[in-house]
Amino acid sequence: MNKDNDFELVNRFKAGDETAFNEIVRKYQKRIYWHARQMLGNHLDADEVTQQVLIVIYEKLHTFNFQSSLFTWIYRIATTRSLNLLKRKNIKRFFSIDDEDTDFDLKSETDIIKDLDNKQKLEKLEKMLNKLPPKQKQVFIMRNFDEFSYEEISQITGKSVGGLKATYFHAIKKITEWMNYEIE
Repeated sequence: MNKDNDFELVNRFKAGDETAFNEIVRKYQKRIYWHARQMLGNHLDADEVTQQVLIVIYEKLHTFNFQSSLFTWIYRIATTRSLNLLKRKNIKRFFSIDDEDTDFDLKSETDIIKDLDNKQKLEKLEKMLNKLPPKQKQVFIMRNFDEFSYEEISQITGKSVGGLKATYFHAIKKITEWMNYEIE
């Protein structure tokens, strides 16, 4: 992403130009949504988090001071909101009276018709990711889906590169064990 353009957009917004915020939304909304979708595993939660993140950006953009890139700042907000929602859902599930799974995905006809083999593999991976502790899931998604380097993840999360590598290693180890267990 063009940092100069982000700098200009933020400064325009700070000067009272509301259209600059609309440009920021157009530029980053899809990336926010897909990051939240990967973290949370379903459309409804990802959409909710995306809306929350956009509201936070609007309310806090005047305080943004470019100590990091705009996207890093936005990504950090999206990650925090996603992790908070996961925690709330886990607490609800823990105190739930019945054990029925209330999560559901809305599927279009074209989604259903897609290649079943790939869909099954993705569903297995999603189930495995949902079994991981939130921090391991976050690092796994950032490395594999968002294709961030450890240095970039460190900037976003504030964690050390060594700690992130260890977290990623543990996530990979668990997923590999679960995959081997399912194959046997």
